[in-house]
Amino acid sequence: MTRTRYAPDRGLTSRMVTTMFLIGLLYVVLVGVLLAAFQNAWPLVLLFTGGLFVAQFWFSDRIAAYSMGAREVTPQQAPELHAAIDRLCALSDLPKPRVAIADTDVPNAFATGRSQKKALVCATTGLLRRLEPEELEGVLAHELSHVAHRDVAVMTFASFLGVLAGTVTRMALWSGMMRGGRSSNNQAQILFLIIPLVSAVVYAVSFLLTRLLSRYRELSADRGAALLTGKPSALASALTKVSGQMAQIPTRDLRQAEPFNAFFFAPAFSGESFSRLLSSHPTLEQRLEQLGRISRELGR
Repeated sequence: MTRTRYAPDRGLTSRMVTTMFLIGLLYVVLVGVLLAAFQNAWPLVLLFTGGLFVAQFWFSDRIAAYSMGAREVTPQQAPELHAAIDRLCALSDLPKPRVAIADTDVPNAFATGRSQKKALVCATTGLLRRLEPEELEGVLAHELSHVAHRDVAVMTFASFLGVLAGTVTRMALWSGMMRGGRSSNNQAQILFLIIPLVSAVVYAVSFLLTRLLSRYRELSADRGAALLTGKPSALASALTKVSGQMAQIPTRDLRQAEPFNAFFFAPAFSGESFSRLLSSHPTLEQRLEQLGRISRELGR
C-alpha cells in the first residue's frame, strides 16, 4: 500500500487478511465441487469462474457509480467540493481521486475504485445541501480513508464469492429442473442437490464474513478521518445530522439506495430494523462512542 498520512490500522489489515484467506478457502471448495460435478467440462468451469472474477474486479466500481447516478464534476462546476478534497489529499499525501456528485436528496457519500489512482469520491446533492464545511470535510476524509486502505478493492473481491455462489445455485437449480423429469441417474440427481446446498452455504458464510469486515472498516475509516482532520466532533456532527435526516427522506428513495449501503458513509434505512449481524455498518451509537473517545484522547 502506498504510504499516506492516514493513521495505520493493524486491526483492519489483520481482519482483511483473515477474511480474504477464509473467502479464498471457500472459493477453492466451491470450484472443487464444480470440477467434481462437471468433470468433462472443467475448462468451461474455470473459464466461467475466472471470467466472472475479472468482470467483478474491473467493472464493479463503474457499475456501482453508474447505478448510483454519480456524475463527474470539474473544479469549475463544484469548487467547494474540489477544494475540500484538494486540502484533504494534500494533508494525507494521497493522489487526488476523481470527484463526482449524485443528484439525489438522500444525504450520503461513497468512494469506489480498485486502487488509489482509479478512485472516485462522490457526494450527493442532499449531503452538500445539509452539511457545514467542517462536517463535509469529515465525511470526505472518511471516504478517502477507504481509498487509502484499499477498502473498495478488498470488499469487491470479498463480495465476488457471494455473486459466484448465487449464480452457481441458480444455474444448478435451473439445470436440475430441466433434467429432473428426464433423468433417472441417481448420481446426477444427488449432484444437483449437493451443488445448490454447497453454494448456499458458501454464499451465507461469505455474506457474514463480508458484513463483519464491512462494519469494522467503517469504524476504521471514522478513526482515520478523525485523526487526520483533528476534528472528530465535526464528523460526529455529520453522522448525527445525516442519520437524523434519513427519516425525512421518502421511503421510495431510501429503498432505491439500500442496495448500495455497503458503499455509503451511512446506511439508507427504509424503516425496518436490521440485525447487527447482517448490517453493513456499525450502529450510530458505536460510531459516536468511538469518536467521543478519540476527541477525549486528542484533548489530552
